[in-house]
Amino acid sequence: MRSGVPPNNTDLLYVHDLKTDCIIGVWAWERQTRQTIILDLDIAVDIRRAAAHDKFEYALDYKALAQRVMDFVGESHFSLVETLIEEVAQLILREFSVPWVRVRLNKPRAISKALAVGLVIERSRIPAPSAPKDPDCD
Repeated sequence: MRSGVPPNNTDLLYVHDLKTDCIIGVWAWERQTRQTIILDLDIAVDIRRAAAHDKFEYALDYKALAQRVMDFVGESHFSLVETLIEEVAQLILREFSVPWVRVRLNKPRAISKALAVGLVIERSRIPAPSAPKDPDCD
């Protein structure tokens, strides 16, 4: 698997525009007011078994995944969107046993002159290969 690319022979399940409210921000007023954030989740899955058998138990339950993410975000009280998005990605990898996830977090009206501010991260359960060692640097 290459960084930023789902594993070969996988499909992408997506949940986009998932809205939930949470406490997020570094300013005092942000710590006292629930704000809406919007998440886009792209998840590497292999749908072949579910498709071949037409059985729900072989599919990733995207409704359960979305609810778990909304519950987690709704209960969180992070200062930084960086922390929140990393924790969401790790939760999906850990609890839903998927090999790769891309999470886009949109924080509307974070800047008065911008529609939204946000981050996009990609994480995988398999560590990316390390760079080869330079023999002259030992």
